[in-house]
Amino acid sequence: MSPAARVTSSASAWTQLRELASDIKLSHSIFALPWALLATFLAAGEWHRDARSQPHFPGQLALIVLCMVTARTVAMSVNRLLDAKLDATNPRTARRAIPAGRLSMRFGWMTAGTCGCCFILATSLFGFAYQNWLPLILSAPVLLFISAYPLLKRFTGLCHFYLGACLALAPVCAWVAIAGNISLTPLIMAAAVLCWTAGFDIIYACQDYESDLRTGVFSVPARLGITGGLHVARATHLACITLLIALAVYVPQFQWLFALAIAIAGVLLLVEHLLVKPNDLSKVNLAFFTLNGVISLVIGALGVADIYL
Repeated sequence: MSPAARVTSSASAWTQLRELASDIKLSHSIFALPWALLATFLAAGEWHRDARSQPHFPGQLALIVLCMVTARTVAMSVNRLLDAKLDATNPRTARRAIPAGRLSMRFGWMTAGTCGCCFILATSLFGFAYQNWLPLILSAPVLLFISAYPLLKRFTGLCHFYLGACLALAPVCAWVAIAGNISLTPLIMAAAVLCWTAGFDIIYACQDYESDLRTGVFSVPARLGITGGLHVARATHLACITLLIALAVYVPQFQWLFALAIAIAGVLLLVEHLLVKPNDLSKVNLAFFTLNGVISLVIGALGVADIYL
């Protein structure tokens, strides 16, 4: 290959990589990452009085961040690939990179495969460096689980709760990576994440009500209508706040800062539901992306601060 051809090829690959990052919204790792980091610090605190003083902890923390980013990239890439034909029929999603032709299926699968290999390699380092082989043993099942989400919408409205379970793996897997076992703390946190995610995903799905009915895609709004879907979202978010309160009561490290985080999250969820109305979905993106990103950051930041202050 000539130097000019190599430059063109590299530029094309770089353009596609940027297109993919934009399409799968890499910045939205912020939804799950704070929960994983909170579980990481809690798990470390259970074994050591001050996790920050442990020489191994920074390396473990870096690996968890790498695992989170690569796993999400795999899941979102597979989501876009499996949903390409469905996305092309929906006016809201037809402009996504693959149905619009800006990104090739081949490049999408190559990226998913590369990130999957990086994820498995990162989990193996927990074994080689820290003698904890559970992350590696569970790596392939985790990737399969989080990549299967697009298939659920083909046959069940419970797909929103399955997506919640995918994000709920973040604190559970982080805990296992640090502690090498499982306990009630990450399970309560996972249940809260599941309800929180299912609720905001149902709100987001309200935008696709007519498209879902036309194409036969299963969703709570398609099954119960937009009004019914919003009622279910409110119920799941109420369950989320209840579970966060249970977590605060159960975990002795949590004091007033985490209580404040729960209060802020509750207010933001209330605002989210006030913004989205059955006859006005114009503020769904604000409710879905901005407010839930803030909720995740607040819970993670104030929770970690409460552990060490």
